[in-house]
Amino acid sequence: MNFVKNSFLIPVISICFISLISSCENNIATVNTITAESEKNLPIESGKNVEIFYSDSAQVRFKLTAPVFNTYAGKKSYRELPKGMLVVFYDEHGKEETKLTSDYGIGFDNGTSMEHMEAKRNVVVTNKKGERLNTEHLIWNAATKKIYTDAFVKITTKDEIIWGDGMIADQDFSNYEIKNVKGEVSIKDEEKKK
Repeated sequence: MNFVKNSFLIPVISICFISLISSCENNIATVNTITAESEKNLPIESGKNVEIFYSDSAQVRFKLTAPVFNTYAGKKSYRELPKGMLVVFYDEHGKEETKLTSDYGIGFDNGTSMEHMEAKRNVVVTNKKGERLNTEHLIWNAATKKIYTDAFVKITTKDEIIWGDGMIADQDFSNYEIKNVKGEVSIKDEEKKK
């Protein structure tokens, strides 16, 4: 009697085991598709506490520091700074000219050099005159050497504060134009009221 029970259980257990194994079999094309999709989102280079110097004609033009720096490849390669950045621009004599900070940065290149860069969230630019630009989105174009935005801007000088929508400026923020001025306050007038 014991033999009959065991002879019945062995085929049942074997069938269950074979079913379990065959149900775990993967289609290699599906696995490759999933792997390729996940690899698209992975950087080809990644660094922490990165400091990069960019030069032109053997002169340092700007220095970029970032807590995280990722490079991605594809049809259009790009560099992402997901935890923010500090960029210091230098004049032809190597003196600090302009500073830019933001909570996020991304730069696109054309295969040989940087094409344009975007700074987002809490963007602050200060120039050597002490003028400060605050905005949420700023674009730097390498070809035109201009910075610009269509977002809200606030510019603070020693004499006034100006608000507006959109701005274009030289990359060193020495000359700028607000596209749609929304308000202006003289700092001297405000001090007189106190």
